[in-house]
Amino acid sequence: MKLHHLRPAEGSKKRKIRVGRGEAGRRGKTAGRGTKGLKARSKVRRGFEGGQMPLQIRLPKRGFTNRFRKTIEIVNLTDLAKLGDGVEVDAEILARRGLIRGSGAPVKVLGDGEAPKNL
Repeated sequence: MKLHHLRPAEGSKKRKIRVGRGEAGRRGKTAGRGTKGLKARSKVRRGFEGGQMPLQIRLPKRGFTNRFRKTIEIVNLTDLAKLGDGVEVDAEILARRGLIRGSGAPVKVLGDGEAPKNL
């Protein structure tokens, strides 16, 4: 097989639809945009939501805190290695050693460093 034998996969190359090319064509005159209105014009402004109150106006202007934010405590493998060999590890022990805050949030172990063998 040579380079001049290569062909694109069947159906992967589709011709683009040329709109607004005369009234006789399928997409002539209004070019599938209907009649009048903002979306029939050439430009729709960024952030336009079809007349719905836009997001930048709906959000409060002086600070915003997400009520559904999930906090996760993070521990690196290097920190776990400092605990020593053969130590049983749970969130309570990590909080006592000062590696995490004792807030009851889920703990995620990141792979920065080498994992101790007997944890």
